[in-house]
Amino acid sequence: MTDLSRRDALAAAAIATLAAAMPAWAQTARAEAAAWDLTELYPDDAAWDKARRDTLAALAQLAPYKGRLGESADTLARALTLQSDLYRTIARIYTYASLKADEDVRIAANQEKQGQAIDLYTAFGEATAWVAPELLAAGAGTIDGFIAGNAALKGKFDHYLANVLREAPHTLSPEGEALLASATSPLAGPGDISGQLRASDVPWPTITLSTGQQVRLDSQGYTLTRDAPNRADRKAVFDAFFKTYGDFKNSFGATYAAQVKGDIFIAKARKYPTALAAAISGANVPEGVYRTLVAEANAGLPQLHRSFELRRKLLNLPDLAYYDMYPPLVQLDRSFPLDQMRTLSMAAFQPLGKAYVDSFAKASAARWMDPLPRPGKRPGAYMNPGAYDVHPYLLLNLSDKYDGLTTYAHEWGHAMHTLLANAAQPFEKADYPIFLAEIASTLNEQLLVAHMLKQAKTRQEKLFYLGQQIEAIRTTFFRQTMLAEFEMAAHERAEAGQGLSGEAFTTIFHDLLVRYHGPKVAMDPVYGNEWAYIPHFYTSFYVYQYATCIAAAAYFSHAILTGGAKERDVYLGVLKAGGSDYPVEILKRAGLDMTTPAPYRALVQLLKETLDQAEALLG
Repeated sequence: MTDLSRRDALAAAAIATLAAAMPAWAQTARAEAAAWDLTELYPDDAAWDKARRDTLAALAQLAPYKGRLGESADTLARALTLQSDLYRTIARIYTYASLKADEDVRIAANQEKQGQAIDLYTAFGEATAWVAPELLAAGAGTIDGFIAGNAALKGKFDHYLANVLREAPHTLSPEGEALLASATSPLAGPGDISGQLRASDVPWPTITLSTGQQVRLDSQGYTLTRDAPNRADRKAVFDAFFKTYGDFKNSFGATYAAQVKGDIFIAKARKYPTALAAAISGANVPEGVYRTLVAEANAGLPQLHRSFELRRKLLNLPDLAYYDMYPPLVQLDRSFPLDQMRTLSMAAFQPLGKAYVDSFAKASAARWMDPLPRPGKRPGAYMNPGAYDVHPYLLLNLSDKYDGLTTYAHEWGHAMHTLLANAAQPFEKADYPIFLAEIASTLNEQLLVAHMLKQAKTRQEKLFYLGQQIEAIRTTFFRQTMLAEFEMAAHERAEAGQGLSGEAFTTIFHDLLVRYHGPKVAMDPVYGNEWAYIPHFYTSFYVYQYATCIAAAAYFSHAILTGGAKERDVYLGVLKAGGSDYPVEILKRAGLDMTTPAPYRALVQLLKETLDQAEALLG
């Protein structure tokens, strides 16, 4: 599987201008951390633009193959190779433009370049819209015969062709496919508009903290202050931030309603029963995986609620509210400079073997990442798979605290996954689906916390790292499943013919917050506006995969840490498989069946055991 949606989804944080000044530590460290080198993609903007224009013109080379795909195996192989080569070039063009755009979101010319790259994807979709219908017209018998008799088809395109045949009931005529391809840009409108609202149009409030510091509560200001040590400050941050979203919930409600209706339009056009079925069909994920995840997360809520009581005790609070969710359970007075992040990650990754660690050491010493925050830079963190013929790139905004270290290990997990898949697979089979993507990153976080726990010398340190494990499960498994349940509820409401509005979305989200956090966590109704803050909702039915992936990562990390080379190699085989098969099947071959409750119950059990350890340390 190779498509824009996966590449963009890995970078799904909203585009917004950094309002805060660069931290003092980052100003000192920046001289030691050279940013990425994009000349490996294109030497300059002129070379990029020439490649873009040449590729746009080259799309016409596909037209002579129209009506001939069923002619012979050799003809089909040549057509698919041309299609693949064009896509390979477009991916490189998009990578350069998107990375340039994110270096400083205030530079309009670079934002325009990214728009041109996306338009090129759209043009490619229109130019190839006839391919799948024509393959289906040739018939499974003909296509299977071609694959058996042609090395290129068998080695590069067998999975792609099998997937096209599988999707036959949902493939339209050439004209219909071309029409849907043309709709890509307008259907992206709701996400674009909501992002613009957040970035430039909403008048974010400025509040004064107990320290005297004034903070503008845009998305970044909220993220930086929601864990304030002073409880009254936390409450003030939450109340002001989510009240502002509430003030604009009609506008955000209109954008998200349009997103939901667009999803339903695509589902109906492709003859899927629901938007959920349409969204997960591309990677052939059974719908039962999604619904089993939601059911098992709800069944595990008693352990989550138990973690909240531990949080209350460790924070020494008389009660607990939603605004108390982000302060660390235990303080750790330790900084992690960038070079130490690399050293600690290398040590933590030792269970993955010498070849993995050596490859990471070489890659992390190169200029593949932009690590530190600065004004204008896109916030958040992501790994861009880059160009198959070059290497991945990482955008980071690292703090010098433990969260910066975990982000570093997480995003390098994505990068190593990409390197392993690219080395083991041809371009056509290298790009792994999102359902697998977060396993490598989350597993690296788990190896890191296991390493840090081993090194911890005091009860305080041990409690800190156990707290990190608890929080990872809370935020990545339970919170992401809660968000996935919201998406499902919003779409099902629309599919049932019920009205959509910001008010309705706020009610649904507030009810979920209350259920997931339990009766002992105070939940002001204004916090129900949080749905409008989540940009991931504009990549529909995406977030559930964070939850499935942490369950899979926990399975593999336990096997690796308690086993040996065999268990390690089974896991690395998952990474090397890339997109050569459907993700659920790749995991089944590795001994993990995500269609059953077992992986999710095992993760809830890990939370229970971690809570047991923390409570034993408290005495």
